[in-house]
Amino acid sequence: MTIAKKTKTENAWFAWIPILNIYLMTQIAGVSGWITAAFLLVIIPFIGGLVVMALTVWLWWKIAERLKLPEWYGILMIIPIVNFVILGIMAWGKTGKSK
Repeated sequence: MTIAKKTKTENAWFAWIPILNIYLMTQIAGVSGWITAAFLLVIIPFIGGLVVMALTVWLWWKIAERLKLPEWYGILMIIPIVNFVILGIMAWGKTGKSK
């Protein structure tokens, strides 16, 4: 919710509702909302999980880019515990410099 407010994305309260929070991530990242539907691929054994993991990294990569932070932060979002630190940096840290 804080990242949505920081990027001036509408409907920041979507962060608290399952499925809508993924839609909110697509809006923050500046990609099509239809990407949310791709998360249904998780029902496909093994391949679905890999696709969803790749989509998650890609969305966080785009969000970091929009916040003007290092894009590789998106990759760190798949590492347990580290993802909380990176999320905190994105939400409450200072945004990066313009490129």
